[in-house]
Amino acid sequence: MNARRVYVVGTFDTKADELLYVAGLIKAQGIGVVTVDVGTTGSHAAADVPASEVAAHHIDGAAAVMDAGDRGRAVIAMSEALTRFIATRDDVAGVIGLGGSGGTSLIAPAMRALPLGTPKLMVSTVASGDVSGYVGVSDMTMMFPVTDIAGLNSVSRRILANAAHAIAGMTKVDAVSVDASKPALAMSMFGVTTAAIQKLRDRLEADYDCIVFHANGSGGRALEAIAASGMVRAIVDITTTETADHLMGGICSAGPERFDVLARTGIPWVGSCGAMDMVNFGPRESVPPKYEGRYFHIHNANITLMRTTPEENVNMARWLAAKLNASPGPVDLVLPLGGVSALDAPGQPFWDPVADEALFKMLEAEFVQTEMHRLHKVDAHINDCAFADYCAELVLDRSIY
Repeated sequence: MNARRVYVVGTFDTKADELLYVAGLIKAQGIGVVTVDVGTTGSHAAADVPASEVAAHHIDGAAAVMDAGDRGRAVIAMSEALTRFIATRDDVAGVIGLGGSGGTSLIAPAMRALPLGTPKLMVSTVASGDVSGYVGVSDMTMMFPVTDIAGLNSVSRRILANAAHAIAGMTKVDAVSVDASKPALAMSMFGVTTAAIQKLRDRLEADYDCIVFHANGSGGRALEAIAASGMVRAIVDITTTETADHLMGGICSAGPERFDVLARTGIPWVGSCGAMDMVNFGPRESVPPKYEGRYFHIHNANITLMRTTPEENVNMARWLAAKLNASPGPVDLVLPLGGVSALDAPGQPFWDPVADEALFKMLEAEFVQTEMHRLHKVDAHINDCAFADYCAELVLDRSIY
C-alpha cells in the first residue's frame, strides 16, 4: 500500500488559491497531500489530479462529464466520477473539500462512500443550514467558512487554516485501536426506552460490542446502514418509534425504507415496539392542525409528543409486521404487555391499555410466525428488568447471533 495521504478536493477553476493554501498547510504538518480538481470547465495545471482524470472514472467515460452541455448535469456526473475515482485509491488517509452549494453536492457523495472512521471534512457555505442531505448517515464533519470561498483574506485564511489543521490532526495520529474480538450488535434507543437498553447492555456487553443508535430518524437510517455494511452480527431493535413518525408525519421519521435492510440481508433481528405510543413534533405551534384535539405531552420547548390512538396503532402494526415478514432471516418480535415507553405506564401521561392492546393484537394477527419468525409476549413493561432479561436471552440463546 502507498503512503497514506490527504486528498484536497475542489473546483480549481474557481478555488485554486484556497485549495493550494489548505494543501500547503497540511504539507507543513509533514503529511502527504494529493490535490484533486473536480471542475467541469476543464483541467487546471495546479492540481495533482486534473479534472479530466477524475472525469474518466465516470461509468460512461469523461465525455459524460466534460461534454454534458449543462452545468447541473455536469456536476452530477463529476460527482459520480469522483466517487468512483476515490474508491480506486489505496492511499486515502482523509479527504477535505471546499465548496459552495454546488461543490458540496459534488464532493459530499464521495465522502459518504468512504468507510466510517476515515476522516472527512467539508468546508461549505451551506454548513450553517440543514446539512442532512449532504451528510446522510456518514461521519462527515462540516465546517462553515463564514465568508464565501471566493479568495483569501484575513478571515478566510484563519478559518481555512483551522480546517487544514483539523484534517491534519485527524490523520496524523493513528486511529484508536478497536477490540474486534466481540461480535457487534446494533441497538435502537429513545429517551423513554433508555432504561431498557441500559439493562440490555449490562446483560450483553460481556459477549457483544453494543452499538446504540438514537431512534430519531437519522439514527434509524444509520443503524440500518451499519447493518447493511456487515459490521454488526444482529439488530436489537427495541425502539421502533420511527414507524409512528413515518406514518403520522412526525419529525423523527427514518423514511419508508426503515426495516428494509431485513429483506435485503436477512440479518438476525430481535425487536419490539418501543415508543410506538408517540409521534414526535417540534414546538407545540408546529403540530399540524389536523391533530388539534389530540392528547399531547410537552417534552421540552422544542419537542411535542402526541399519543397514538388505537386506530393508528392498528395501522402501524400492519406496516411493521409486513416489513418483518419480508425478512428471510431470523426475527424475534417481543411484545411488552406492561407498556411500550416510560410515558406509557400506570400514572404516566400516555398510559392507555386500550391503545396498547390494539397494537399488540394486530401485531400478533399480522406477523406471520414460522420456525424462523417468532412472536413473544412478556408480561412486563418495556423498561422492566424482566423484559430486558427476556430479550437478552433471545440473543444469547440463538447460536446464529
